[in-house]
Amino acid sequence: MPKPFPKEFRDDVVRVAQHRDPEVTLAQIAKDFGVHVGTLDKWMRQARIEDGEQPGVTRAGSDEVRELRKRNRLLEQENEVLRRAAAYFAQAHLPKRYYPLVTELAASGIPVTVTCRVLKLSRQPYYRWLAGPITVSETVEAYRANALFDAHHDDPEFGHRLLADQAREEGEAMSDRTAWKITSANGWWSVFGKKKGKNGKKPGPAVHDDLCVVTDEEGGARHVFTADGPNQLWLTDITEHKTAEGKLYLCAVKDVFGNKIVGYSIDSRMKSSLAVRALENAVAMRGDVAGCIVHSDRGSQFRSRKFLRALTRHRLVGSMGRVASCGDNAAMESFFALLQKNVLDRRSWTTRQQLRTAIVTWIERTYHRRRRQAALGRLTPIEFETIMNTTVALAA
Repeated sequence: MPKPFPKEFRDDVVRVAQHRDPEVTLAQIAKDFGVHVGTLDKWMRQARIEDGEQPGVTRAGSDEVRELRKRNRLLEQENEVLRRAAAYFAQAHLPKRYYPLVTELAASGIPVTVTCRVLKLSRQPYYRWLAGPITVSETVEAYRANALFDAHHDDPEFGHRLLADQAREEGEAMSDRTAWKITSANGWWSVFGKKKGKNGKKPGPAVHDDLCVVTDEEGGARHVFTADGPNQLWLTDITEHKTAEGKLYLCAVKDVFGNKIVGYSIDSRMKSSLAVRALENAVAMRGDVAGCIVHSDRGSQFRSRKFLRALTRHRLVGSMGRVASCGDNAAMESFFALLQKNVLDRRSWTTRQQLRTAIVTWIERTYHRRRRQAALGRLTPIEFETIMNTTVALAA
């Protein structure tokens, strides 16, 4: 079964086809973007349905039906929880405890999440109870934390020593060191105690080792961006450009084997979701990519928990250079330099939509299929990967 194209890619192709010149055919657009003309025609028909130009079921309608079915199933589960809870607590010989009921419902197929929400329980204490009883030391620390929190809430200016004094007066004995440990772990800082940096921000620490750096014979370190096959090493970074409406951000993922942009995402805001969407689009286009190294700088988008979870979900391996160091991601910076020279700096852009269309058209039509690269033996990225994949298939 062929892999589905990412939604962002489909929307961009349809947008280019809708605003094409009169002499440009749909077949030519489909060829430029590497899709079948019938597929493009289906995408455009769906776009006309979405715009109300012809009758049909919109994506929003399909999503609404799917959401209603999901909601109906959830309501049935919640009703079952309430029914079982009423019967459970009606039996006088049973202790009125919630957690055993949650376990029984889970065995019956009711998710713990649904049961806890209906009964207004927190899942984390339930799982702790399921794993074993709470220790005495945890109970003591919880009482100490409550006393420190109350003191901090009453006097936010107090540091940990004064908070410890207040807690001791309330009957919770602890050392100043213990008070510091609890307050620092929970982020209960004095309003006067935290000093800011020069500009209020500083680069965060790397969450991955740099897997692209090698040491030469003289002991110096340098970066090597090469791969023996596709989906072995990906590079990713974010660039921005101004329009009259504001900035537009592009996050691209590049396979160094054939220098192909295997995934990208474009948005008006530079958030972690931008990097996650670019990675998800790359995985959707390439299929099984387990073990592939994804190299980036230490930007907050690539250090975010959402991006790290996406790497883990697809069994990718993270690699990270320094912040704002083009040498640590030179191969990706060279692509952005080409994009800057060939698209971004060619003219001023009135709207974000104009610039977005120009970017995706240049990537898919020019960079992938027309621009020959010396590093690839004067082949385009599409030609190079096609030849190499054919060679591997014949060798097998």
